[in-house]
Amino acid sequence: MVAEMWTSEQVLALSPDARSTKNGKALANAAKWPLLGRSEQVVWGECQGSGKNPYRTQIELSEPAFRCSCPSRKFPCKHALGLFWLLVEQPDTVPENVPPDWVTDWLEKRSQATQRQQTKTAKAADPKAQAKRAQQRETKIAAGLVDLEQWLQDIVRQGLATLPNQSYRFWDQAAARLVDAQAPGLARRIRALASIPHSGQDWPERMLRALGLLHLLVQGYRRIETLSPAMQAEVRSQIGWPQTQEDLQLRAEQGDPLVSCEKDIWQVMGRVIFEEDNLKGQRVWLRGHESLRWALVLNFAYGKQPLDVSLVPGAGFVGELIFYPGTGVQRAFVAKREGVVRALAHPISGETLEGAITHYAQALGQNPWLGPYPLMLDQVYPLWQEDRWWLQDTVGYALPLSSRFQHPLELLAISGGHPLQLFGEWNGEVLMPLGILTKTQFLTLEG
Repeated sequence: MVAEMWTSEQVLALSPDARSTKNGKALANAAKWPLLGRSEQVVWGECQGSGKNPYRTQIELSEPAFRCSCPSRKFPCKHALGLFWLLVEQPDTVPENVPPDWVTDWLEKRSQATQRQQTKTAKAADPKAQAKRAQQRETKIAAGLVDLEQWLQDIVRQGLATLPNQSYRFWDQAAARLVDAQAPGLARRIRALASIPHSGQDWPERMLRALGLLHLLVQGYRRIETLSPAMQAEVRSQIGWPQTQEDLQLRAEQGDPLVSCEKDIWQVMGRVIFEEDNLKGQRVWLRGHESLRWALVLNFAYGKQPLDVSLVPGAGFVGELIFYPGTGVQRAFVAKREGVVRALAHPISGETLEGAITHYAQALGQNPWLGPYPLMLDQVYPLWQEDRWWLQDTVGYALPLSSRFQHPLELLAISGGHPLQLFGEWNGEVLMPLGILTKTQFLTLEG
């Protein structure tokens, strides 16, 4: 059954905060649910709250997807978490039954929404209108690059020593001009520069590197016709050209060689939640069982909108990904999902620290603007040395752990002095551990 593919640890990974976890566990009690039921596809229940009518909660198990009639703005809410824990920890208390109308209506609406999306994807946009919009964007970006190049020259001419005295407005104004020029990728890079002069004694070196990559991106875009098709796509992506999932799916169906489609058993290896330009964002790393291919799934949420929670660290699914054009480790989105796979149903191979960094160097050679990079490491253990935590392998190679990693002692306790298999993100300087694989389970270390 699909329900048997989920574990308590994976449900825990869905919780939006510690309070939701505590309240959800308190609701994982069959006595609190006057109505409970499940089928192969969905589990549902009614939980009596403080109001007159009970809250109706339902979970579609293959993704998972949630709905609850309670007024909570958290997603999933405590009722959904409690129902999910009850299902995976006490399955005998949730009887198999025929779903009531309020459950089947929800499933039908979800199915109709999927069909509408597929219909929308199938409709090709007007090529002439697309070409006209692209030309207008090219003109705006070209003007924005002239201003950016002058701005970079002014910084170099005045010297880096003046930068710590610059207010945030200095950076924000330059970024705003690039937003107006429809180059949001460049604008994000400019805003990221603002914190560098206040981030340690070696800031001039890091600032010069960041400015150099920005200059390289400008020059690459100016000479884009001389680049390979894949690198052209990467440069446009870094500049901030929009790419919709509908357009990419259509290009994949038409056989565009730059848009690859990969069907595999995908293991969800780790998740990082971050904030970017006043948005909540989420990076989820997937690895293909057959292809051994890495995929980065990004999504964002505005304001109080919830992030997508359907990709749970430690879970696996059979599905089809469509990859964005580009080089190195590529971004992707889930085009089709055909079924859930039991956690660790397939062995996951790792590599030595030396081998992992060699592969990172190769990826960096393909894409000089490479962001966080996935590392699946074998035979490593945590080590406290030189006033910081490291991850060392059995032959003595070591990588520094990120100062943002909050669980080094927990990592040490799990290892018990023995080597571990660990997944994490490497940014070229420090490693952020995101998950530990044992012989029987996947332990999440949220980033």
